[in-house]
Amino acid sequence: MLAPALAPTPRQSALRTAAAGLIGNVLEWFDFAVYGYFASDLGKLFFPSTDPTASLLLSYAVFLLGFIARPAGSVVLGRVGDRIGRRALLTVSIGLMGAATLVIGLLPTYAAIGVAAPIALLLCRMVQGFSLGGEFTGSMVYTTELASPRLRGIVSSSTAAGTTLGFILGSASALAVNHALGPAEAGRWGWRIPFVASVLLCGIGWLLRAGIHESEHAEKAAAAPVDWLRALANDWRPIVQTFGIVGMTNAAYYLTFTFAVDHRKKLTTSQASEFLLANTLSLGVVLFAKVSGGWLSDRVGRRRLMLLLQALGMALVVPALRLMIYGSPGEFLFGQTLLAIPLGMALGLQGAMLVEIFPPASRVTSMSIAYSVTLALAGGAAPLVSAWMIERFANPLVPAYLIVGHGLAGLAIMLPMRETNGRSLEE
Repeated sequence: MLAPALAPTPRQSALRTAAAGLIGNVLEWFDFAVYGYFASDLGKLFFPSTDPTASLLLSYAVFLLGFIARPAGSVVLGRVGDRIGRRALLTVSIGLMGAATLVIGLLPTYAAIGVAAPIALLLCRMVQGFSLGGEFTGSMVYTTELASPRLRGIVSSSTAAGTTLGFILGSASALAVNHALGPAEAGRWGWRIPFVASVLLCGIGWLLRAGIHESEHAEKAAAAPVDWLRALANDWRPIVQTFGIVGMTNAAYYLTFTFAVDHRKKLTTSQASEFLLANTLSLGVVLFAKVSGGWLSDRVGRRRLMLLLQALGMALVVPALRLMIYGSPGEFLFGQTLLAIPLGMALGLQGAMLVEIFPPASRVTSMSIAYSVTLALAGGAAPLVSAWMIERFANPLVPAYLIVGHGLAGLAIMLPMRETNGRSLEE
């Protein structure tokens, strides 16, 4: 008698795949966003100085260090993703982020333990950045590899949507703390509440990722591992293309939704809650735009749509920043919304586009390193460089021209590229 055939492994639904990619990024970017929204308060508590600008710059420098740690996470966690599996990577990264964020919420300040306080804060931020170095790109790869070729854009956009949900929750938390306690108490101790509460998101993430399927591409990559240094050399073209695809949009995103918010909150403390509310509403527009960008890229082509959105963002950044820097809360909201649509759509389609240009055997490692380095140079440095440029040139609009420069470089890199839609992920 013939033995009964084994039942095939049930196919994982697109919704389950999208949820697995989304939840980790909700947690990770909630933590990053909360730090950005309380940067000026943390500067006073952990970097006391007679010069308020120096305290703020030191606080933003620690924000940047979180991004600088991402390439190290990309190497270590990227190799976990390529050699063990995407699923293992996603489990490790969410645990690291949750632990580091909880510690930040419980850290004593400079007044209590002296120089140990900023050192501990710096170490926690570096652990967060290390985690993000694998989480964000790892979830991009995971969701895109498990999606149908016709749905890669919209399924992969769940990863980008998770970052915005994290920013929305971070902004809403900062708004709630400021409204409930007032700016003085929020700056003194209320900022701790969102950091500690993020442990709940970490627990939900562990539950959602329990039992998710591994992708066939990951199993093949683990069966035939490659030397990561040689892979980086071979992948130089998609690495350069990554800077062109994501550099401007990420720099503009952090300028719009982190730096501009904290800048206005600091200058007009009596209206801090109004600017945080405006920011939360405009992030809702970004969330819708990200999913729309992923969906539309499946139909019209990712390269074609990315070129259009990049040019639109360059055209809008100066008038939008003027509204955010000088306008009322309503004008601030309008300025953010002007950029929210093109930036959100671009960020929504980028995950699938990046996965499609990297080879499967080194996909997580090479893509993670390329993305992390780009984000450190463009996105992570944006608040620090913007604050320095404004102080140096006494012109709050100068950072907009930095964004335009990133955009010109991106257009030059993307114009010679071929369309990525429909490309086999085995290439």
